[in-house]
Amino acid sequence: MSTFALMAGGTGGHLFPAMALAQELRRRGHDIHLVTDERIAAYGADFPASAIHIVPAATPSIRNPLKFAQAGFTILGGVGTALGILRKVRPDAVVGFGGYPCFPPFLAASLLRIPGILHEQNAVMGRANRALARFASVLALSFAETIHAEGFGLPKVVTGNPVRDRVRAVAGTPYRGLSDNAPIALLVFGGSQGARAFSDIVPVAIALLDESLRRRLDVTQQCREEDLDRVAEIYRGARVNVDLARFFTDLPERIAASHLVIGRAGASTVAELGVLGRPAILVPLPGSLDQDQRANAMVMEKGGGAWLCEQATLSPQSLATQLNDLLLAPDRLARAAEAAQSVGVPDAVERLADLVEQTAKGQS
Repeated sequence: MSTFALMAGGTGGHLFPAMALAQELRRRGHDIHLVTDERIAAYGADFPASAIHIVPAATPSIRNPLKFAQAGFTILGGVGTALGILRKVRPDAVVGFGGYPCFPPFLAASLLRIPGILHEQNAVMGRANRALARFASVLALSFAETIHAEGFGLPKVVTGNPVRDRVRAVAGTPYRGLSDNAPIALLVFGGSQGARAFSDIVPVAIALLDESLRRRLDVTQQCREEDLDRVAEIYRGARVNVDLARFFTDLPERIAASHLVIGRAGASTVAELGVLGRPAILVPLPGSLDQDQRANAMVMEKGGGAWLCEQATLSPQSLATQLNDLLLAPDRLARAAEAAQSVGVPDAVERLADLVEQTAKGQS
């Protein structure tokens, strides 16, 4: 049995693949520790680890010298904390999943000469991973073509992005083709940062559809708490069956049961859509420095499994037109579902676990 320390920032996009790897490594008999930041309380209550270690971290801001200096001191303190943790845990290897909370513990592992794997979930290599690459033994990629990764000379292995056991449990669910007058399952979710725009646009777009199409819809939509009543009223006025909630714990099962998904293009969303083989309208979260969600969506669109829509040009009218075209073309949706599955990497977690074990043994 080996001991591994997984390092992931406390957001779903980083924690979900770390959780998937932890599940697989524990099945193989290994001991797992998670090193993260204080946000773990919101996402990681069920993380399968022997212990969860909190390390101070900060995101440097080059625009504000004072905040940059404060972040530097926080990071140095985090490195000191992580050194104490890693000396006690004594992992055979560490795995970083990106985000600045990974910086202190991954750097500490390098100082202790513990081999480290960096995993990049997106089609654009993140800034934290770029900063840490010089300290890594190997870089694990989700996509063969990953922007910025080519600039680093360390070994690279395409593993795909691991998905949780709950996703894999429903991965074999066949796509249910649409037939005339049959109910249509439409799933809408946008994550904590993206749900507001969908609350503004999607219900109004659906209300613009012909009544014959609206009455066939079974809509599931994630909303922020403050938007629930407003969104419910729009659907009520349009006479559309809808299930609204702030958060769905059974999201993988709902994706598997859907005919079409409207969502953001975060790394975990794209990975799950690929493994489950479900077509999607992907609306990348605007404003990110590296446009990583847009790059993820482009991979899925190029593969034929999704349609990329920019939020800046998305309106209720344009979305209604697209929904009408897609929902009345069942063959087109079925082809997109098949294409999405061809983009997915269902054995990504086994590939990454193999790489972790090899790295610990010095075979990477």
